[in-house]
Amino acid sequence: MNESKLSEQVAEQKPEQKSEQKTSRRKFLATAATGTVGAVAAGFPMISVAQSPITMRWQSTWPAKDIFHEYALDFASKVNAMSGGRLKIEVLPAGAVVKAFELLDAVSKGTLDGGHGVVAYWYGKNSAVALWGSGPAFGMDPNMVLAWHNYGGGKELLDDIYKSLNLDVQSFLYGPMPTQPFGWFKKPVTKVEDVKGLKFRTVGLAVDIYKEMGVAVNPLPGGEIVPAMDRGLLDAAEFNNASSDRLLGFPDVAKHCMLQSFHQSSEQFEILFNKKRYDALPVELKSIVTNAVHAASADMSWKAIDRYSKDYAEMQQKQGVKFWKTPDAILRKQLEAWDKVIAAKGAENPSFAKVNASMKAFAQRSCRWQNDTLVDYKMAYNHFFGKAAPAKKG
Repeated sequence: MNESKLSEQVAEQKPEQKSEQKTSRRKFLATAATGTVGAVAAGFPMISVAQSPITMRWQSTWPAKDIFHEYALDFASKVNAMSGGRLKIEVLPAGAVVKAFELLDAVSKGTLDGGHGVVAYWYGKNSAVALWGSGPAFGMDPNMVLAWHNYGGGKELLDDIYKSLNLDVQSFLYGPMPTQPFGWFKKPVTKVEDVKGLKFRTVGLAVDIYKEMGVAVNPLPGGEIVPAMDRGLLDAAEFNNASSDRLLGFPDVAKHCMLQSFHQSSEQFEILFNKKRYDALPVELKSIVTNAVHAASADMSWKAIDRYSKDYAEMQQKQGVKFWKTPDAILRKQLEAWDKVIAAKGAENPSFAKVNASMKAFAQRSCRWQNDTLVDYKMAYNHFFGKAAPAKKG
């Protein structure tokens, strides 16, 4: 169409048609302008105003230099990094705000926003919680106990116990601990009679196991153990692992460590949030917390293998420590004592009986699978390294 014909058509348009076109153009331009201004207004704060980070003050139940406190810092570091700084957790060592055994109450009340410890420390509130950290766990290793907790109903049972105690906390269990030593002694323990009457430190349901075996138990926090041994207030004690035990100073007060025990063979760590603070987190930050728990659990178990094995070797080579395997007679006595402990606790505490039954049902299935499936790794070790034994027989 040429320009002259187009001009003719425009000229032929009725006045009302021209008016409608002008109105349409004005509406279009107004809408476009509004959209542009709206987009700028909506986008401008996101660009120029940074979102304030959510900060939390935590405390662990461990001394500042202990590897356990390092694990707490590792978890916080993962959350801080994964959230891009939107959630910042600062972790203080035991005693900075409250004593180690006061952590649960402090988190529940909001004195602290969160914390890092072990469930066995809350044994005095309800004996059932100690099942997560004490005893033989019906033959489950620590990773299997975490499997029961996360997939076999354990988490729901622990949450119910905390609710029944009016504790306003959100709990996450993670970090499978290797089997803990029987303990540190002035001389090797060779028979059950050797432990009767000893002043001994342990925690959780292990207290009941050893009382059943005739031991005088004192459940001291970690930082108080070695000074108590040095002053003669304790004859022997256990804490947890080669790195922590070495740092606490056990080799300075005892030169004999008995390895392998059922008193705490399947323990794990606990991460605690004040529930109100946790519930107030955005959904994406809650997801980051959950995934940081999983990541920290794996990382902790790998770091433990590296560090514990180094300290285990160095205590033998540089500090004259002798490690012995706990005699089978003592291990069997622990199991017999455990039978009596769970029977008595289950009779007096319905929640204990419920947790114990759940754990037992999961163990019967999962342990059979694991025992039938796993190869004997010690056979391969002996093949490649000969008769290099990890510990002498007591």
